[in-house]
Amino acid sequence: MPATKRPNILFLMTDQQRHDALGSANPVYRTPALDRLAARGVRFSQAVCNVPMCVPSRYSMMTGLYGFQCGVKHNAQMVTRDPEMPVPTLAERLRAAGYQTAGFGKTHWYIGEAVMPGVPVEGSRRGFEVRALRGSKGPNNDEAGGLYMADDRPDWHGPVAKEQAGGGPGGESVPGYVGATSAIPGERQAEGWLTDKALDFLERGRDPARPFFMYLSLDYPHVPLFVPPGFEELYDLADFPDNPPPEPVPGGHVAGHRFEEIWPAMSPDERRRSRLRYAALCSYTDSLFGRVLDRLEALGELENTFVLFTSDHGDMLGDRGRVTKYSLYEGSVRVPLIVAGPGVASPGMVDERPAELVDVVPTLLDAAGLEIPDALPGLSLLSDAVRPGSFAEMHGRGYEEYQRAPAVMYRTAEWKLILHLPGRLGEALPAAGRISGELYRLADDPLELNNCYADAACAQVRERLTAQALMHLMCSVGRFPSAPSRARVRVTGPETKPDRSIWPQP
Repeated sequence: MPATKRPNILFLMTDQQRHDALGSANPVYRTPALDRLAARGVRFSQAVCNVPMCVPSRYSMMTGLYGFQCGVKHNAQMVTRDPEMPVPTLAERLRAAGYQTAGFGKTHWYIGEAVMPGVPVEGSRRGFEVRALRGSKGPNNDEAGGLYMADDRPDWHGPVAKEQAGGGPGGESVPGYVGATSAIPGERQAEGWLTDKALDFLERGRDPARPFFMYLSLDYPHVPLFVPPGFEELYDLADFPDNPPPEPVPGGHVAGHRFEEIWPAMSPDERRRSRLRYAALCSYTDSLFGRVLDRLEALGELENTFVLFTSDHGDMLGDRGRVTKYSLYEGSVRVPLIVAGPGVASPGMVDERPAELVDVVPTLLDAAGLEIPDALPGLSLLSDAVRPGSFAEMHGRGYEEYQRAPAVMYRTAEWKLILHLPGRLGEALPAAGRISGELYRLADDPLELNNCYADAACAQVRERLTAQALMHLMCSVGRFPSAPSRARVRVTGPETKPDRSIWPQP
């Protein structure tokens, strides 16, 4: 098929959006653009991320590998040089196949100096010809040739950075979750700026000889919950009853973590308003995605554009008395996932197959008519393939003084198994006989409050899921690493150069 006849590809992404934070999944939420997308496509109701935190989830998603395969397993790891990447990135693969590649927003290839001080980084755009990023350049944040908001609109960047700092590091604090109405209108937020740059690309930056791959990744509804004016008014506080912390749940793979302290420290009104503001930020990002989809329709491109929407992980948002991600529980590990466009059958369908974010690369390669490498563990969501369950892993947050022993999850729609070891990774093998477990019957216990791992009545389920998890891991390891998978693709076509021509110079 000639390259010009291939579908365009649009990859829409949010940060920390729960699986149920969509109007098509939960009528409390106001997300009309994504609801329209689901109505003309397929929503995967059982999708999970593969590592429930930003950096490893995004590496996994953009390489098609699990965290333990690509070497980035928590938030304090990164691949600092392109030759050390285990496989080509999604953007590199599509560019090599003749796509014009443009990336707007967070990829999290590199980690800030505050987390990894003194680590030399040779930053690149990793396959994106056109690149725009929020924030400003730094020692560990320089995707060579990318356009940064701080350079393009310093008058917008300064107020945004100052306001965000009020939520504390990462926004993972009581002020970050209580949130507030932002003093900055939506169009001057970083998300608004990134969307403007994406629209500029569609209107003035396109190469008419090539289909495009465009990635638009917005940071909300990640905390701090500072909501642009006008979006909180879409909701009624009465629709958000308090979900107070339950009685302490004994044990667990993340028991005693500080993220069990934030939700109880908030008043009932603060907890309700926090959930409302989270929903309002989902509506804000939805409005920006709607602008892009509407522009594609006006340009006559929407029918020939394959669209995939997802988020890198969820947010507990008070479930089990916890906030943020960093756990293998439902609110943290499950994500929204929608595909629509050419090749998608049964529009409006809700697909209940187990789906994972390692499926993103195979799905988008399939949508482009490209071969899916044998080394990748994921499946194309356009195929009829069905895995028996889904897998996720967790190796601590990475901010501890040592890497923690792993926890792994194997999940079906009805059951979830979590296996974990205490303490340090380096001491894990001699302690392998002390595996702890959690088993939840999700159909009856969606908040995972009743651990039945030790129940004799559940022994057969426990053993079956354990065996399936082991074979899932071994099949994945058997596919990668392998020598052919380490070969780099050869990029053909126009020379890769920083492309700033479609934007006014600062």
